[in-house]
Amino acid sequence: MLHAYSFSNFQSFAQQTTVDFRVTKKVRDSDWISERPTGERVSKVMAVLGANAAGKTALLKPAAFLGWFIAESFQNPAGNDIPIVPHFAYADQPSEFSCILDFDGRLWRYELVCTRKRVLREALYHRPASKFRYVFVREYDEQAEGYVVRQQDFGLPDEAIVNLRPDVSLISWGAQYGVPMAQTMARPMVFSNVSYMGRLPTGDDLISSVARYYRDNPQQRAQMVRLLSSWDLGLSDVQIRDIPITDRGNPDRTDVLSIPYGQHLSRTGSHELPFHMESSGTKGAFIHLMRILSVLERGGIAVVDELEGDLHPHMLEPILDLFANAEMNPYDAQLLFSCHAPEVLNILDKSQVILVEKDDQCESAAIRLDKVEGIRADENHYAKYMAGAYGAIPQV
Repeated sequence: MLHAYSFSNFQSFAQQTTVDFRVTKKVRDSDWISERPTGERVSKVMAVLGANAAGKTALLKPAAFLGWFIAESFQNPAGNDIPIVPHFAYADQPSEFSCILDFDGRLWRYELVCTRKRVLREALYHRPASKFRYVFVREYDEQAEGYVVRQQDFGLPDEAIVNLRPDVSLISWGAQYGVPMAQTMARPMVFSNVSYMGRLPTGDDLISSVARYYRDNPQQRAQMVRLLSSWDLGLSDVQIRDIPITDRGNPDRTDVLSIPYGQHLSRTGSHELPFHMESSGTKGAFIHLMRILSVLERGGIAVVDELEGDLHPHMLEPILDLFANAEMNPYDAQLLFSCHAPEVLNILDKSQVILVEKDDQCESAAIRLDKVEGIRADENHYAKYMAGAYGAIPQV
């Protein structure tokens, strides 16, 4: 479970910024708070609010980037840049990232300093007892033009270190060499709709890809249908049909296109619509649920930009409730999301909301709502936010 992540010199964030899921004992118990084996109390949900272009998406991207870099950077074609963008005022300086998480009953800390061309420093620590000890520390030696790697209980063979690529995480690299710890940690744990370019498009190609996922995961398809039907979207079922398509350039090559069809009941019986004719809200929920149900089934974190996009604000609470439901969320999966719906302030605790602003120097800053100076637990956070008392609203 992710406890916190920090980053600096990344997109519109120049200074070190932290997204912290940990809460103190002063925060009331709720089904959105998990008591961890390592002793901390960690929130399962975190909302990000702010004006357009304030930096909300940029605040989410480091979580998605770290998940990809740790687990999948080996798949990045050799010679490609590491997909990060530093703040343009500090383009010649490295970006820094770190995160703290727990699994296997232990607390872990991961650190990364890199440019777009190479890793400069990478380290993994764990806390088996009272303090952290390193598992590996990797540092770039400019004079030798190579890496110095110190490791304890990691087990990466020497020949793998010699050939280490500068654009790949040591964890992702070690997983390819059969290092058991690396293979465990390289499991996909972040499911997101953002990349370093921004929010992923939601066109027909994505709908077909999502339909194929549901086709291959019938249990999640059944959950998706049950949830969409219960959310009063007018659906009674979603059927998925595979349509063979032929490559025009190679007639001997065929592929399959998965097309979802929504089933609707009316007084004249059941009717169906191909999903490209469904409402944008129905299509949005169909896509969001793929990531959400995936993370609920396996554990990890769903990082979703504009969760309420195309959805009514009242849809937020039933989605958030999935993470509070112990039966639906047996592994304490988490949801980090941005939205433009201030109604979330009436649902979550002030420790579960982050506000983002950008100044006139194009530098973004983020603060958790419970850290705002002078805020009180008994005040109407929704009304105060709408009145501009906390900032992070459009100046129009």
